[in-house]
Amino acid sequence: MIPAERQRKLLNLISHQDIVSINTLVDVLGVSHMTVRRDIQKLEDEGKVISVSGGVQTLERLAIEPTHNDKSLLSPKEKNAIGEKAVTLIPMGVSIYLDAGTTTLEIAKKLAEREDLLIVTNDFVIANFLMEYGKGEIFHTGGRVNKANRSSVGELAAQFLQHISLDIAFISTSSWNMNGLSTPDENKIPVKKAIINSSQQRILVSDSSKCGKVATFFICPLTVFDSIICDNALPDNLQKNIAEMEITLYLV
Repeated sequence: MIPAERQRKLLNLISHQDIVSINTLVDVLGVSHMTVRRDIQKLEDEGKVISVSGGVQTLERLAIEPTHNDKSLLSPKEKNAIGEKAVTLIPMGVSIYLDAGTTTLEIAKKLAEREDLLIVTNDFVIANFLMEYGKGEIFHTGGRVNKANRSSVGELAAQFLQHISLDIAFISTSSWNMNGLSTPDENKIPVKKAIINSSQQRILVSDSSKCGKVATFFICPLTVFDSIICDNALPDNLQKNIAEMEITLYLV
């Protein structure tokens, strides 16, 4: 069986069972453990599967973007730790972007007392918090309102970001893998792309529960990021892959 045929069969098995052990794949495919692991690695590099301890599983498809309220209930400890690490990477007197999201909201909460920062965001919750408690300068992108996520999306928000230059962008996502970021909401794409182009340093902030997910619309490859801040539940093989991409990984 040639590699391409073997990999198609492997994908078919996983699609029906969600998670398949390496031992099962060895038996079904009639090849060695090493061959199976090579096939899994290739499929993982292509963003089609994700390795788990002793096996492999399909990428979870994100069909609908969770609402702000739903997100606020997920992984609070991890988000708090990510926020604590993020603020240590922000030097004095810089301009930063806080992408819409509950993880970036944790960053905002920890920056409230800093008077030296210029903060840009497309998130209304972040903007409201900083208007109430923040001491730095604040800009909101404006643009089309996504009510469920309490943020601005679309071309008008992107146009604002195209006309500024920022030092650091903290970018959030609800789905990513080794191929990159994706979203079920195409209106988010121009905003993400604009800030990627308008920032000198790009940092992905995401807890590990969002890794291994894929949505309909591709945003950008993982390689556009200088750094990733994630919790320490990120699988070892993915940590290795990120290191090979020469992206700095901070685990909290």
